[in-house]
Amino acid sequence: MAGKASTSKPNIGLSGTGGLSHAYIQYPPFRCNVPGSKGLFYDDGNKLLLSPTADQVFSWKVVPFDPLIDPTTDSISEGPILAIRYSLNTKVIAIQRSNHEIQFQIRETRETFSHKCRPESESILGFFWTDSQQCDIVIVKTSGLDLYAYNSASKSLQLVETKKINVSWYVYTHESRLVLLASGMQCKTFHGFQISSADIVRLPRFDMVMAKSEANSKPVLAAEDIFIITVYGRIYCLQVDRVAMLLHSYRLYRDAVIQQGSLPIYSSRVAVSVVDNVLLIHQIEAKVVILYDLFADSRAPISAPLPLLLRGFPRSSTTTSQSSGRESQSSYSNVSNHEAVTYADSWTFLVPDLVCDVTNKLLWKFHLDLEAISASISEAPSILEFLQRRKLEANKAKQLCLGIIRTLILEHRPVPVVAKAIHVVVTSYSHSIKTGSYLKGLKPEKPSASSVQNAGADVSAVGTNAIGKSIAHESDARVDRGSSSKALSLDSEDESRTANPKRNSKETQVGDEVNDENSSGTEVHNAHVTQSSLQLGQEESQLASAAISPDEMYSFVFSPIDEEMVGDPSYLVAIIIEFLHSANVEKIRALPNLYVLIIQLLVRNERYAELGLFVINKTLFVTDFGAL
Repeated sequence: MAGKASTSKPNIGLSGTGGLSHAYIQYPPFRCNVPGSKGLFYDDGNKLLLSPTADQVFSWKVVPFDPLIDPTTDSISEGPILAIRYSLNTKVIAIQRSNHEIQFQIRETRETFSHKCRPESESILGFFWTDSQQCDIVIVKTSGLDLYAYNSASKSLQLVETKKINVSWYVYTHESRLVLLASGMQCKTFHGFQISSADIVRLPRFDMVMAKSEANSKPVLAAEDIFIITVYGRIYCLQVDRVAMLLHSYRLYRDAVIQQGSLPIYSSRVAVSVVDNVLLIHQIEAKVVILYDLFADSRAPISAPLPLLLRGFPRSSTTTSQSSGRESQSSYSNVSNHEAVTYADSWTFLVPDLVCDVTNKLLWKFHLDLEAISASISEAPSILEFLQRRKLEANKAKQLCLGIIRTLILEHRPVPVVAKAIHVVVTSYSHSIKTGSYLKGLKPEKPSASSVQNAGADVSAVGTNAIGKSIAHESDARVDRGSSSKALSLDSEDESRTANPKRNSKETQVGDEVNDENSSGTEVHNAHVTQSSLQLGQEESQLASAAISPDEMYSFVFSPIDEEMVGDPSYLVAIIIEFLHSANVEKIRALPNLYVLIIQLLVRNERYAELGLFVINKTLFVTDFGAL
């Protein structure tokens, strides 16, 4: 495993939520210390952490992340182990024994066979299993790629295709199904292949940008300088330029590789993680992490650099006995020596959101602190847009959004400011209804073991724009949209969420101008959501979207505020009018309770003229309340 970090002291806050940070790791870690282990290996195709011994291999399923899970074991033959991976159906174990040999073992029968290359002319750099219809395993050699099909009957590999390329080293992630092959004197020339279930796509050759340190000095790229990431269904390649102290970003398309700009780095050693489509850049020597949201192709970080927090670490508690106190302190010291260290020299970062302490046999998972992030961003629309895009903690994101809107109204922020914030959540809800993510979140289905293993197995290079045809991450599209056929509009759907529909009029027609073709689906949704969506205490897994429905706006924003606010209710009426206007623009039908609340507020404020217009014509003019 690559991506080691520099040494560090346990000088970071260990008090749970006491430290200031936007990203954290949660104690306890995943412990995988096996006596006689030859090291730790990560099988990203099956999400397995592997610890082989002389005659066994211990494997832990790390998704979902459960530190208490027990390992499974398989017997293997003795010998050196350079790499080890299970086939995607987990029926075969492949072990790279040397630079010239890979041994295959059938799990059920323990039969073995070997594949060797020509030692005099080439060597094996590595291998990976695929879900391609054309091949089962790809062997990367210094002479190029060999694509093989596994024949279970003859228990052998059959060569399907060879791609001749001089290769110095390579980078591959199963998440993207993309392999990048480095070549040239500086290892800055790349050939890319996406080997998915749909097709094998060869990207055009491209060169990385590298600054020169001296006139006669040419830096050489290493494998730890390159990261393949997938965010919002888009595949990027990130490249560390230590001379320029920049992290260059490249967007990968079927027929083009386009540089997307650069991000500053503050350490010569950096690592990259992705948590819930948020990019984490670990500045290892500086011992801080910087967060970026690439959704709008922004180069601005979400916040200032902050340390990585270790949450839930056990403190030595005060005891009634001095001896027990000494034992507790001793135990704490022993644990903290290795488990309380962040950015340790033995840390190896794994795609997309894991880090392995290979020396102490620990595995950690990165998390986002949405509450801390939301508190650090001053512009309400910006943080609401960010929170509405979160899926791993959709329930927490939803509650934070509701709290932000309530605070804006209770603080009597200007109506246009609150209107912008409300419009963000209304458009997000409209988008979730159109894509089906909101209703799907209310009716979760427990996936079978096979479906979990194969979820996201197919990746196709699809989606187009004016520059080139985008390599899209179909597995994300399937999870988000329920079918692979909709992955074609992945990029356009992402971008459409930031578009603001043109508001043609400040007059709101309450309940009459809902488009018929959209209203039927919305009515069905409202009938169902009334019973189920108002339970914000439900399990996180039951929410696939942080979108907020009109009835949730009424129950958790407008109705509680009506009870808390004192004085002239005209301000709240103006806010509700803005909400109705946004709902009307998005063709979303509001609940009758909201209309009743408006009538009550108008009566309380003795606005009988407006009340008459509302009851007779179902019409209100926001200009009558906007200045109040």
